[in-house]
Amino acid sequence: MQAPNTTTLGQLKQSGYAPKSIKDEVRQNLIKYIKNNENAFPGILGYEDSVIPDTERALLSRHNILFLGLRGQAKTRMARQMIHLLDPFIPYVAGSEIYDDPFQPISHFAKEQIAQLGDETPIAWLKNSDRYSEKLATPDVTVADLIGDIDPIKAANLKLNFADERVIHYGIIPRSHRCIFVINELPDLQARIQVALFNILQEGDIQIRGFKLRMPLDILFVFTANPEDYTNRGSIVTPLKDRIESQILTHYPKSIDTALAITEQEANILPEQNQLVAVADVIKRLIEQIAFEARNNEYVDKKSGVSARLTIAAYENAVATAERRAIRFNETNTQVWLSDLVGIIPAITGKIELVYEGEQEGPYQVAVNLLEKATRTLFLEYFPNPEQTKKRRQSGKKSADEKPIESPYKTIVDWFNKGNILDVLLQVTDADKIAALYQVDGLYGFVKQHFPQATAKQNALLMEFVLHGLAAHSLISKKNIEGKIEFKDLMGSMLNLGSIHFDEDEE
Repeated sequence: MQAPNTTTLGQLKQSGYAPKSIKDEVRQNLIKYIKNNENAFPGILGYEDSVIPDTERALLSRHNILFLGLRGQAKTRMARQMIHLLDPFIPYVAGSEIYDDPFQPISHFAKEQIAQLGDETPIAWLKNSDRYSEKLATPDVTVADLIGDIDPIKAANLKLNFADERVIHYGIIPRSHRCIFVINELPDLQARIQVALFNILQEGDIQIRGFKLRMPLDILFVFTANPEDYTNRGSIVTPLKDRIESQILTHYPKSIDTALAITEQEANILPEQNQLVAVADVIKRLIEQIAFEARNNEYVDKKSGVSARLTIAAYENAVATAERRAIRFNETNTQVWLSDLVGIIPAITGKIELVYEGEQEGPYQVAVNLLEKATRTLFLEYFPNPEQTKKRRQSGKKSADEKPIESPYKTIVDWFNKGNILDVLLQVTDADKIAALYQVDGLYGFVKQHFPQATAKQNALLMEFVLHGLAAHSLISKKNIEGKIEFKDLMGSMLNLGSIHFDEDEE
């Protein structure tokens, strides 16, 4: 969209332009979105019934906002999406450092320009994408960075004394006049710096080195923070929090399906990777389940949270692992196998913070355990619960009217109980991997019984999934050895399922 052709204050007056505050501007544009039943926050998934309505209510109330939540909960992204609620362009006095409204100038420069030139004052136009400023709060941020300071070089060049307003160098907040300004990780800002924001939020004036300036800055403030109780880095001082009108709690995806949609939207997979590597739904869900397991794991620090970036990075690593294997064996297409998921361990270890017990266990082992727990949980959504057979064996009881049927896993487990060992190599062609899986008695028939419409490769992937699932439920043994995964008998004399039965309704 092209900026308007208006170039002088006189032309702007004739155009009928009416100034409005940024909060009124956002409010009016949001109302249009709501009336048209349009999504004002495109690309934000899982917040449709929680964070987005809260945010819209805050914006309709013309509030400054604090997004409070753990890492990786799209807090900053929510703020960045607000530029869609701004007008395409706004006029300002050309040359103004703080984008002065031509009808309501607040800087010395703009007032002087209008006083001297009147209707001939040059007007420039600022597009909405340039009306967003962001600052990451760190302990070394100063008042000068945010608000401003006296510039001795400017004073020398202009031959002015330090009592003149024109020697002030404005910080990022005054330069965000008529814009959206975001401070990320607000608790990391030193308390004395947070105090400097009091007057800006409440009264609209700023103080720089003894200057008492009345500058009614027009800014929509958005702050992001982790819950105060969840971080040792600092806290939000109570008077500042009191001045932020709306505090909105964010959250992680509440369902696997939402998490899947987020990962698919955010994962950076190249077209050539998509052509070479297929990713089955079971693999996608398994990766998402890892994050759900981590958020409830005793070894993972819940106060830190588990970012959605974990599953995004893990998904990218999984595709890259399969791609590397396919390139090595010159295959024209492949899929992500469960054995390829050893390649996502670095994405897990780099995205979780461990409690003391987790540190003792070690990040690698915690990551492996999370993958095992995810496999164990997801397995029950695809196949009968192996735990039922173990419970029946332990009880040794059977009602008179119970219909004895064989455990669906009997043939598979018996094959290992006979001393057979299956080595699933990590670096092998798809054909060789499929051939290896077909060695296990009953494995193909079991999968085909539950998924009769599966293709050959899908069937092979599910066959591999069954082996990992049985190992996760301690019916067979799985051992990661360098270059391969070894499946074999798990104390066959104790877990012989030959005479174990359970009800049809337990399948």
